[in-house]
Amino acid sequence: MSRNILITGAAGYIGGSIVADLLSKHPEITKYQIVAAVRTDEQAKALSTLGINVLKLDLSDEQAVINEISSHKISVIVHAANSINPGLALPLINALAKQKEVAGKPTYFIHTSGLSALYANSGWSCSVNKDTDAVFETEKEFADSYLVRKTDVMVIEHAQAQGVTPFVVVPSIVYGRGTGAWNQLSVMRPGLTRASLKLGKVYKFDKNISLQAVHISDLTALYCRIIHAVLNHEETPSGKEGYCFTVAHDMDMWEFQDHLAAAMKARGLVTSDKPEGYPSDEFAAEAVDVPVEFLEVLYKSG
Repeated sequence: MSRNILITGAAGYIGGSIVADLLSKHPEITKYQIVAAVRTDEQAKALSTLGINVLKLDLSDEQAVINEISSHKISVIVHAANSINPGLALPLINALAKQKEVAGKPTYFIHTSGLSALYANSGWSCSVNKDTDAVFETEKEFADSYLVRKTDVMVIEHAQAQGVTPFVVVPSIVYGRGTGAWNQLSVMRPGLTRASLKLGKVYKFDKNISLQAVHISDLTALYCRIIHAVLNHEETPSGKEGYCFTVAHDMDMWEFQDHLAAAMKARGLVTSDKPEGYPSDEFAAEAVDVPVEFLEVLYKSG
């Protein structure tokens, strides 16, 4: 079986940067081995310029997924399209199981989760906070209270039941300009910057928090390290022990917003070089363009 790799969410910030990293830094993987799954014709056109195989693929259409995995002889999937919908992950796993059955060789599913699954405000047990702790067991215990955890558990259990080797990459807050062919912006920092531009001033939340963060280049390096390991049949923890946390350093939110205000004021983009407090959660949610029920987990937890 050809050792081909499918990247879902390949037009996204993380997925696109993984594609770019594989192409630019890993000559052992050729562009003909990389298959990118996208949602729109515009995205497909942009990624086609890279010389890789590009699919406009509905990940919820299981038969279409199975057909594409088979026709492109995929043995590794990096799922960077979604972390909260198991309906997009399970068809990919089923397709890998069929491919393994046909080819008689191992297949691998690298799932993208999120560190919010381990936030106390999302219902996580604070006593479990290292990759050597009972992460899977705790996720399963609290799966129903948070979709990211529920998806992680379903991915691991279903993959193992189907004979597919799973890994779960758990990014913290990701920052830095991406290197993909479509979206090169992360969520949090650009979101706060856009909100400040719209409002003409920088706001901060009433309580300071310290968030864990990682640069996009460090995150993609980890994905590529896992890909390299499985393609070379290196012994690597997987399944219930296959959680890979990406935390490089802490990020003080008030310090970041202080620097943002000073930088934007120096460019004449806001009226003050000092942040003001958000008057309400509803105001903040509208400013950063997220539902108010997600504000606590996305911007006020650590």
